[in-house]
Amino acid sequence: MTYEFKQKVLFKHCDPAGIVFYPRYFEMINDCIESFFDVVLANPFEQLHKFGGVPTAQIQTRFLSPSRHGDQLLFKLQVPNVGNSSAEYRLSASCDEDPRFETIATLVNVNTNGRPTPWPDNVRAKLSEFKGGTP
Repeated sequence: MTYEFKQKVLFKHCDPAGIVFYPRYFEMINDCIESFFDVVLANPFEQLHKFGGVPTAQIQTRFLSPSRHGDQLLFKLQVPNVGNSSAEYRLSASCDEDPRFETIATLVNVNTNGRPTPWPDNVRAKLSEFKGGTP
C-alpha cells in the first residue's frame, strides 16, 4: 500500500527566485510523516510525544527537479522495512507526474529518555501494511 499526501508549495517554502528552498522539503516530509501517523497509524504526534517520539535517525534525499510557488505536490509513502524499534520509509514527491525528489529515511521509536523502544503491536501491524517497492 502507498500513503498519499498533498502539499501546495506556499510562499513560505520558496527562496527569492520562487523555487522551493531545499530545507523546506524536509519540513514537508515531516508534515507527511505526521499526517501518516495521525491518519493511518491512529497515533498523532500530540499523543505520541507525551510518551516519546519518532526522530529521524538517517535520511537520504535525491533532488530531481525544482518545485515552484503554487505547485501541487503529491507525496507517496511506503514503509519497506519495519524493525523492532525502527522503520525505514521511502517517499517520493511529484507534480503532475514530474518527479521532484526521492527520500529514503529511518525513524526510530523512542521513549521519554530518548532510548529506542519497541513499536506497539498495533502500530507495527499498520506499518507493515505499507511495505512495497519504490512509491
